[in-house]
Amino acid sequence: MAQIKPQFETFARIKVVGIGGGGSNALQRMIQARIKGVEFIAINTDAQDLHKSDAPTKIHIGKNLSRGLGAGMNPEVGRQAAIASKEEIQDALKGADMVFITAGLGGGTGSYGSSIVAEIARDVGSLAVGVVTRPFSFEGRQRNQIAESAWNRLRDNVDALITIPNDRLLSVIDRKTPIMEAFSIVDDVLRQGVQGISDLITIPGIINVDFADVKAVMANSGSALMGIGRATGEDRAVEAAKQAINSPLLDVSIEGAQGVLFNVSGGNDIAMAEINEAAKIITENIDPEAKVIFGAVESESLKKGEIQITVVATGFETSVSPRQSTVAGVFDAPQQQHSTSTVSKFMEEDQSQTDKNLEVIDDEESDQLDIPAFIRRKMKN
Repeated sequence: MAQIKPQFETFARIKVVGIGGGGSNALQRMIQARIKGVEFIAINTDAQDLHKSDAPTKIHIGKNLSRGLGAGMNPEVGRQAAIASKEEIQDALKGADMVFITAGLGGGTGSYGSSIVAEIARDVGSLAVGVVTRPFSFEGRQRNQIAESAWNRLRDNVDALITIPNDRLLSVIDRKTPIMEAFSIVDDVLRQGVQGISDLITIPGIINVDFADVKAVMANSGSALMGIGRATGEDRAVEAAKQAINSPLLDVSIEGAQGVLFNVSGGNDIAMAEINEAAKIITENIDPEAKVIFGAVESESLKKGEIQITVVATGFETSVSPRQSTVAGVFDAPQQQHSTSTVSKFMEEDQSQTDKNLEVIDDEESDQLDIPAFIRRKMKN
């Protein structure tokens, strides 16, 4: 019997753009981590920095504006440079279903240039997701003011925006951590923000999450939260879920989210009851009519008996209040005997409201486990 050749080209095309110095550093970290199923594009005004990148596609913008020497912390130079190279950027992004734009806000190229890239990405029909950092307070008022302005511009041009305030990292690293290692941690958090979402799409699962699911939650959603938790032991699902939504890097809670996607990874011993327990923790304080999508993946990369939960939440009301738990309280989790936190992510106080046309989950049925309706629907399919 003739065998049918799999049509791999039907998978979603994901492209990751690193723009500016901070974005290029984060992109390099992703390349080194060998993130599966994505294409990498480096964009910079700094020719020397661009030359060091291992990205297969490199775009040198602003050749006539900066003569290859960078934007000199002038965001307008970065914006004009991106506009001047619009056609080249557009050609590089064509065909992408999803484009991640990563940058360190506060500098010259990435600050305003990132919003131009995002605008181009949406013009070619891609789902545009920003994954950016805000500068440390000690980097000065000017850099932080540039970052604030850049963040507002970018928020208006992406579907979803994941933000990591660098100051929050000071609460999770040792006081004696060398400065280069600290910035490396920043790059790795950006990497986790991208990989945590791209892996949902590119890695097949027992209960699959595809690009359409991710798009349903992230399209036109404004600020976003992305967290990862890992744990072992009897209550591993509960502990991993708590870690994923209670990261020290989060500015606000998951409360009021109108779109939630979560994925459970582990060995072949993942139980439906564990997924149910995790779901209760994750969805406890979200909008009652939120769109909830979940998946499950059997992973060989995790330790024996370990479970990993990835959460993406979007669609927060502008009135979302800051998280009530203290940072010190969040730190209790890594000290427990059976859990290790690998949480990443992020949010901002200025939340924009998502599309109101959200699916109402039918919850009339019930059983002994009181399984949420969205899980029962997966079980029936």
